[in-house]
Amino acid sequence: MDQDLAIRLAAFAWLSEKTGALGDVLPRQALVQGFVFEGTRVPLVSPQGIFKPRIMELPLSISTTPEGPYRDTFSTDGLLSYKYRGNDREHGDNVGLRKLMDAQRPLAYFHGVVPGRYVAVWPVYVVADDPSSLTFRVAVDDLAAVQMEGIPLAVAELSGRRTYITATVRIRLHQRMFRERVLDAYRSQCSLCRLRHRELLEAAHIIPDTDAAGEPRITNGIALCQLHHGAFDAFILGVSPDYRVHLRQDVLDEIDGPLLLHGLQELHGASLILPTAETNWPSRDALAWRFDQFTRAA
Repeated sequence: MDQDLAIRLAAFAWLSEKTGALGDVLPRQALVQGFVFEGTRVPLVSPQGIFKPRIMELPLSISTTPEGPYRDTFSTDGLLSYKYRGNDREHGDNVGLRKLMDAQRPLAYFHGVVPGRYVAVWPVYVVADDPSSLTFRVAVDDLAAVQMEGIPLAVAELSGRRTYITATVRIRLHQRMFRERVLDAYRSQCSLCRLRHRELLEAAHIIPDTDAAGEPRITNGIALCQLHHGAFDAFILGVSPDYRVHLRQDVLDEIDGPLLLHGLQELHGASLILPTAETNWPSRDALAWRFDQFTRAA
């Protein structure tokens, strides 16, 4: 195995370990710190979106930030469109991605969901170059594919697999972006009990994402701990358009120990803890729709 591929596999192994411990949304500082390969520290990101560590001749990663300067999009064929660095097709970073495309060498992709936090996706491959729009097309693949480098596959089989995997990753990116932005808006705390352990917090949709109106906007979300998210989804509790918490009557009448009493029943009539920015407050229309569902279930 050549050193270039060995470094890439070491990076992927490090990412597997980190996401196993922290989840697939990683802090930028961890990516800047990177990992050690044969005594040399290898960072995974830099201020530039296309990043090549000093130890390597070709880029190791590509990244986007939530605030720009470029917005990555998914094209009609389901693949990621990744902007050139600048407008010069022959810029070294653009040439590097083109060489990776020709060699079909994998990279890591870091998708910024909120400032300082990225969804890590790997391996990804540059599969096309479109100079007219100054973009590359990028597809996600299975990690096992990296181990099969050099084994020929039919074009249709390879393209179909990558399109399918990229589509599933697209859904995951949208879910993570929704969660991280909602949690940031609520200052990383449950809006009912103030629990601040981010690993135990979730972004609850007011109108479910399975509904056409259930868009992944902060105003269609509420930060809840796992207990209260479960109760909200099960219509054990509801939130009225005036941001008041309501418990189902049968749950209020139940006697079942301190968790039920302090974790749920005492919330009845309390006010939702709202984001600082009023523009991020839950949509009253969405809450009215959801509260109607709650009252029907009750």
